[in-house]
Amino acid sequence: MHVDPELAAEFPGLRVVELDANRLQVRRTSSGLELLKARVYQEVRTSGLLLEAVKDHPMLKAYREFYWRMGIDPTKTRPAAEALLRRVLGGKEIPTINTLVDAYNLVSLKTAVAIAAFDSGQVHPEAFRLRRARPGERFLGIGMPEPVTLEGREVVIEDATARELVAAYPYRNAELGKVSEDTRHAFLIMCGVPGVEDTPLLEARDRCHEFVYQFCREGERP
Repeated sequence: MHVDPELAAEFPGLRVVELDANRLQVRRTSSGLELLKARVYQEVRTSGLLLEAVKDHPMLKAYREFYWRMGIDPTKTRPAAEALLRRVLGGKEIPTINTLVDAYNLVSLKTAVAIAAFDSGQVHPEAFRLRRARPGERFLGIGMPEPVTLEGREVVIEDATARELVAAYPYRNAELGKVSEDTRHAFLIMCGVPGVEDTPLLEARDRCHEFVYQFCREGERP
């Protein structure tokens, strides 16, 4: 993914680790994935991490600081991995979306890395560009009833071929490119920000490869 040079200079360490996943069969749910969810939930709840200490996790602190610099209050809009951890530590389960989203959410739980996925049949990952938003740009995130107007300090991913925004980085994807049960080829990114080292990003990529192909491989039984 191309990172705008001015943005890279402003945020040293801003980068992504990529994963292409093809020949997929995404389902609503999978019995094997449900068993894995239960195991991961148990790992998280017995890890020794306390709910009140989540905000002090080194990885999550890095995402929080990046949010503040973009003008986003992370106490109101939680970093993705933090929101997942808080939910599980609070005794709840993560809502079922589909086997692809559920699989990489488990990776976020295990690694604290923010992860996003895009349907490569709807967008052009080879043309993705990470840049600063332009004041007045409109962004329609997944589940939003209508687009929001960006102020210009946000960081976004643009599909330069379609000339459309596909994500507000690193916290919300656009409706355009949303993965679904029709997705056959997905492009996943492990979202790095200043303060997040390469090792957890690479670990998250490897885990995503493992889980996605375990539960979304074409021809696999649910």
